[in-house]
Amino acid sequence: MMLIFQGATNFELDASAESLVLENDQDLVNYRTVAERFGSSEFLIVTYTPPWPLFSESSLTLLKQMRDDLKELPRVESIYSLLDVPLLENPPVPVTELVDNIKNLEHPDVDIEAAKQELAVSPLYNNMLLNLEHNTTAIQINRPFDVRHRQLTKTREALWNKKAIDHLSEEELAKLSELDQQIKDLNAKNADILHKDIIKIRDVLKPYQSQAEIYLGGVPMIADDMISYVESDMYTFGLGVFIFLVVTLLFIFRRVRWVIIALGCCTLTVAVMVGVLGLFNWRVTVISSNFVSLLLIMTMSMCIHLIVRYREAHAQHPDATQLDLVKETIGHMFKPCFYMALTTMVAFNSLIFSGIRPVIDFGWMMATGVLVALTIVFILFPIFALLAGKGSESASAKNHSPITDLFLWVTLKHGRKLLSISLVLTVLVVAGLSQLKVENSFISYFKESTEIHQGMKVIDQRLGGTTPLEVVLNFPVVSQDWASEENDDFFFDEVEKEDPTKYWFTTEKVDRIKKVHAYLDAQPEIGKVISLATMVEVAEKIHGAELGSFELALLYSAIPAEFKSIVLDPYVSPENGQARISLRIYDSLPDLQRAELLKRINQDLQTELGLKQDEFMLAGMMVLYNNMLQSLFTSQILTLGAVFVGIMFMFMVLFRSWKLALIAIVPNLLSAGVVLSVMGWAGIPLDMMTITIAAITIGIAVDDTIHYIHRFTEEFNEIGCYEQAVRNCHGSIGKAVYYTSLTVVVGFSILALSNFIPTIYFGLLTGLAMLIALVLVLTLLPRMLIVFKPFGHESKS
Repeated sequence: MMLIFQGATNFELDASAESLVLENDQDLVNYRTVAERFGSSEFLIVTYTPPWPLFSESSLTLLKQMRDDLKELPRVESIYSLLDVPLLENPPVPVTELVDNIKNLEHPDVDIEAAKQELAVSPLYNNMLLNLEHNTTAIQINRPFDVRHRQLTKTREALWNKKAIDHLSEEELAKLSELDQQIKDLNAKNADILHKDIIKIRDVLKPYQSQAEIYLGGVPMIADDMISYVESDMYTFGLGVFIFLVVTLLFIFRRVRWVIIALGCCTLTVAVMVGVLGLFNWRVTVISSNFVSLLLIMTMSMCIHLIVRYREAHAQHPDATQLDLVKETIGHMFKPCFYMALTTMVAFNSLIFSGIRPVIDFGWMMATGVLVALTIVFILFPIFALLAGKGSESASAKNHSPITDLFLWVTLKHGRKLLSISLVLTVLVVAGLSQLKVENSFISYFKESTEIHQGMKVIDQRLGGTTPLEVVLNFPVVSQDWASEENDDFFFDEVEKEDPTKYWFTTEKVDRIKKVHAYLDAQPEIGKVISLATMVEVAEKIHGAELGSFELALLYSAIPAEFKSIVLDPYVSPENGQARISLRIYDSLPDLQRAELLKRINQDLQTELGLKQDEFMLAGMMVLYNNMLQSLFTSQILTLGAVFVGIMFMFMVLFRSWKLALIAIVPNLLSAGVVLSVMGWAGIPLDMMTITIAAITIGIAVDDTIHYIHRFTEEFNEIGCYEQAVRNCHGSIGKAVYYTSLTVVVGFSILALSNFIPTIYFGLLTGLAMLIALVLVLTLLPRMLIVFKPFGHESKS
């Protein structure tokens, strides 16, 4: 227990962005490489919309104060704002004189009105840094690049690559495992630092928000806010579910002792699992954040079945001792509960096929939780029951409830209609599944009333889009030898030959960048596009003509280092022979199809612009997010297939009849299929949380199926009549199924109060799935037992 307690103190959530991407994704390697060479796109954005004109003295003064306050914060490497960016036409001069003419808004000789005109139309800044139409500008907060993290990931990538083509030695495997842990620890540390930094930034912005419309946004904030919401939900709704269970148990059993016994089992199960997760450094992510609610509900389900069985035994044998009643309850219920736990574990373990590390971890986490719940319930329940002593039980085992009586009436009196409706439902399910999609957006994850939603909306609609995408063009790398020996043209005598990067800038390269830039800018889903072509466009406007190779090289030399880091370094890497075209996607477009857009860009760059596959690369958060989304669809199919095979195998072992196994699987698959088809028909996309609904639905619904068939087998063996066995089951185990399902449905529905949209969908859809499973288990399942007679013919007696 000391180890468990120690583990509980180490329990924490994983708020890193890596918890939202595919494991071992090559595009993640590309993403890191691009960030290392050109600078990360994971900066924070402050949007600023003052009540006065943007270029008025009041607006600029307030902006300067806010910027300077933000600069004072730790781990702020640099800040770009309206005040800091270079003005290249103040006044316009030839390119050869540009080096002595570059100013910014804080320069004493700057012409504010001329600056306003330049910035308002400049392709470098318009609809990215400022939007005069909406009187809005942005402050970009750049955080330091994590060199240590990049070193670790590079070493791990090298081992991954070797593992893909060769076997790793034991020492290398140990090194890989050590690197995984180091990166995981560093991710957790960095996420905690980011969270504290965001709190400090918000504290700085708070006094200014009473004077102007100010929002904080950016990709890092999305991940941080996401985990903040789910962390709050985990504790809030975990407590909410706990309180609800108390009320439900009192309503159902009307005995305080059953409430105490059940909640004791639930509390200890959750406490032990929290300790286990902390002990093995198993961090909870956005996807697994609802594990507390799930574990409470599943543990409560076992307890309810035991309580109902105990009360039934008490009603049948009122003179039996408490020890005998507890023995009978445990002996009778252990087998179905054991197989129930095994099948639920199989359902959750099917999530390992997702390929998404947090989803895989969630599967293992819940499978472990089910095992812990089974162990604790069957140890504590008899102990608590014996300590509580034998009380009076007013409920009779055969006392039907109105709900189970309704289901019984439908099953026996409308059997053919029930089967016909089920067939129609199956057709609708297939049709609905074909409508299922995986498109989603970060904006749609948060309610409109939240700051993160409002901030992203401003960035998306006023400042050129939200989700970053990079198109990296590959060119030959220029060496010093090439520059001195092969290109002894007149213009190279004018520049310093010791810097070969100047020679990389040629009209041929710039023309290619311009063509790709223009193509991307023409796509309706794409907002702001910026690249070397943007800077060249500005320079050509100043020059009054297209720039040749000499002017391009001179331009590269002329721009001071502090401005070059803003307008050139993020878009060219001559030493690596690469140019980066940075663009952002309008995340709020209702008809945005990410996979379709990426596929179109990839094809058009080859077919329309004549690029070879190795001459360009798509990278960025957009690609990583799309990879995760597309994997959801494939993994959902694999998950359902794995669940079907695993549950069928368990049913075959449990029931020892292929016919009974097939009958048992139908209500479970149909309930999962119905909720997925509802998502398809309603246009609710699969996301990182709703992908788990099918496994959860089957994993929990199968519990009721096992209990019902187990009891049906006993009843049929005793009386030899299918219809009478159904009547008896609805009056006994049917009540337990109804109670547990009611608990699950309402318990999950509490999640609808969250501010995090995926959590709302998860709660409502899982509750709907369990409601459908309840109806099918108490109607379709018994009807199929009557029709197909898996136990053979009825006895004549």
